[in-house]
Amino acid sequence: MCNVRRMSDPAPWRRPAEDGPGPAEQHWQSEREYRTLTYEVDGRIARITFDRAEQGNAITPDTPLDLAHAVERADLDPRVHVIVVSGRGKGFCGGYDLAAFAEQAIPNHDPNQTWDPMVDYAMMSRFTRGYASLMHADKPTVAKIHGFCVAGGTDIALHCDQILIAADAKIGYPPTRVWGVPSAGLWAHRLGDQRAKRLLLTGDSLSGREALEWGLAIEAPEPDELDARTEHLLERIAAMPVNQLMMVKLALNSALLAQGVQNSRTISTVFDGISRHTREGYSFAERSMEVGFRQAVAERDGPPFDDAGPSTNKNPRDPHHPEEQS
Repeated sequence: MCNVRRMSDPAPWRRPAEDGPGPAEQHWQSEREYRTLTYEVDGRIARITFDRAEQGNAITPDTPLDLAHAVERADLDPRVHVIVVSGRGKGFCGGYDLAAFAEQAIPNHDPNQTWDPMVDYAMMSRFTRGYASLMHADKPTVAKIHGFCVAGGTDIALHCDQILIAADAKIGYPPTRVWGVPSAGLWAHRLGDQRAKRLLLTGDSLSGREALEWGLAIEAPEPDELDARTEHLLERIAAMPVNQLMMVKLALNSALLAQGVQNSRTISTVFDGISRHTREGYSFAERSMEVGFRQAVAERDGPPFDDAGPSTNKNPRDPHHPEEQS
C-alpha cells in the first residue's frame, strides 16, 4: 500500500521535537550543578532562568560560568531550536551583587596600593565573555524581561537576539553616574549613537514601552501578557529547522560584528575598570562600605535624577515623561 501524504500532515522537513538527546547532551546534563540559574528543555525550547530571586538575580562570579555552560549545553542538544533567558522573582536581573563587590574590600581595589588595570580587565572580560555566549550561540536567544533589567543585567540581555520586555519594566545602566561603564559595549550597536548617549550620559533608564519605541525591544506587552507573547514568539522560532536558524543568525551577526562589537567591548571593559578607580569611584565604594550599597545606590539615583527603584523619571516637569513610580 503506497503512502499518500494528506494536506493536514506536518510538513515533511519538520523533524519531531523529541529528536535526541544525543550523547553530547547526556554528558553535559550530568557535568554541572548551577548555582545561579536553572536549566530545562521543554520540547524545542531551552529555558535558562536566573534563580536568585531574593537577591534580585544579582550577578556573582558564578553567573557567567553558569550561563555559558547552559548556552553550550543547549547548542549541543539536537532537540533545542531556541533558547530563552528570564529571571525568577520581581525582575530579570538587578546587576552585580554589590553586597559582594562594593560593601567589602576586594583585591586590586585599594586606593592606597598600586592598581593593575590588566588584572581588572581580565576579571571583567571573563564576565562579559560569559554573557556574549548568548550572541555567539549557534541557536537564537531570546530575553524575557519583567520588573527590572539594570546595570550588569543589561550586559546579559543586550547579547540576546530578541528582547521582549513588559511595558512597565525598567531597563538601563544607572552606574554610568558613578562606578561603572557597560562592559558589553552594545548600547550604540543596539540603539544608535545619539540614543545610546542620551541614556549613558545621564544614567537614565527606559520603561518597557520606551524600549519598544526606541527599538531596543521587539515587543513590550502589558505585564500579564508577557508570558503569552514570549511563548508565541518561541513557538514560531522553534518551528524552523535548526540549520536555517543557524544560517540566518550567522548571516545577520556578520553585519553586527562588522560594526566593531569586539572593539567596543574591549574599550568599554577597560573603562569599566577605570571607573572604579577614580576619586568618585573610590568614594562610592567607601560610602557603600559605610552605609550599605542600597543606601549608596539610592543616593546615586537621588536628586537631580530622582529615579531610584522602579522609577524611569527623566524630567518631572516634562508631561511627556511623567514620573513612573510603583
